[in-house]
Amino acid sequence: MKRVITNPRNNWQSAVEKLGFGFHTSNVPYWDESVYYEFSMDEVLYIEKATAELWDLCLGAVQHVMDNNLYKHFGIPESFIPLIERSWTEDHPAIYGRFDFCYKNGQVKLLEFNADTPTSLYEAGIVQWFWLQDFDKSKDQFNSVHEKLIAYWKYLKEFLYEGTLHFTCLKETLEDLTNTEYMRDCAMQAGLDTKLVFVDDIGWDEHAQEFVDMENEPIKNIFKLYPWEWMVNDEFGSHILAERNKILWIEPAWKMILSNKAILPILWKLYPDCPYLLPAYFDADKLMNYVKKPILSREGANIQVVQNNTTVQQTEGAYGKEGYIYQELFELPAFSGNYPVIGSWVIGQEPAGMGIREANSLITDNKSRFVPHLIN
Repeated sequence: MKRVITNPRNNWQSAVEKLGFGFHTSNVPYWDESVYYEFSMDEVLYIEKATAELWDLCLGAVQHVMDNNLYKHFGIPESFIPLIERSWTEDHPAIYGRFDFCYKNGQVKLLEFNADTPTSLYEAGIVQWFWLQDFDKSKDQFNSVHEKLIAYWKYLKEFLYEGTLHFTCLKETLEDLTNTEYMRDCAMQAGLDTKLVFVDDIGWDEHAQEFVDMENEPIKNIFKLYPWEWMVNDEFGSHILAERNKILWIEPAWKMILSNKAILPILWKLYPDCPYLLPAYFDADKLMNYVKKPILSREGANIQVVQNNTTVQQTEGAYGKEGYIYQELFELPAFSGNYPVIGSWVIGQEPAGMGIREANSLITDNKSRFVPHLIN
């Protein structure tokens, strides 16, 4: 893996905005094409192999949590356990997830798994692909995101209830809306009837005991870019258990287990010989160099990096009351003060490509940049 400095395209802002990518810059740049990462085919095949094998291990870990009633580690309300287990045993539709990897010295190590509401999908699937076409179309990318999304929506069509597939996210969140509308566009290309309804506008019909959209149409299938841990604590959380249609939520309720960092110590206990896993525990006693992570934190909030039992870096935030896990420190590679994390996508149970987020510190936060890649 090499970090290569290059020249951005003339009027690149206009080029990405034509693709519908409107959040490329805020108070700090988010999309950065002044550099790219170059991989050999062997490196990409290794990352792809790690992704496939970890996905299988994660499914095994979910079954283990259910079989051994380990929900206490995850902070999941007891009332939702039957829904979680029903969504698993009935194999409710699930479409995607993103592993965050450290790739260094020829090793892939899992940092965490964004299994419920992963973002940067549009950047990985579309924006960096069009950058490559302008930069050097003779090169390739680890990127079949778009094709796999459409193909899997076609496959899932027969497993959904008849009628509309709703898509939802919060209002006034451009990044979430862009990712949601991209996913919706792929579903439309797969031949599904879709409708957007914001989370804020989902209604509850008390008489019919069902969720409804703005036109009072019952919601039976819905893709949500809205975390389960928020949903179960929202005002309508209790309605989820009461509603009569047994909505197919995508991602399904069992993803509450995989999207929670408590899965990391479970994975380590089950598969200590896996070369892609880092030692992880529910307490720090066994580690001197580690990262302390809240089980439900987002965008690098409330992370603490400890070396020789001394904190060397930490971030603030509103997370932590849910509990923490402790993962052995495996420092990101440094490229002149830039630290890349590889986001490797699983779509329809298969590896589907990657996107790279780059930060100026060991902790990847909401100021990190998305940087394209190519295979040489």
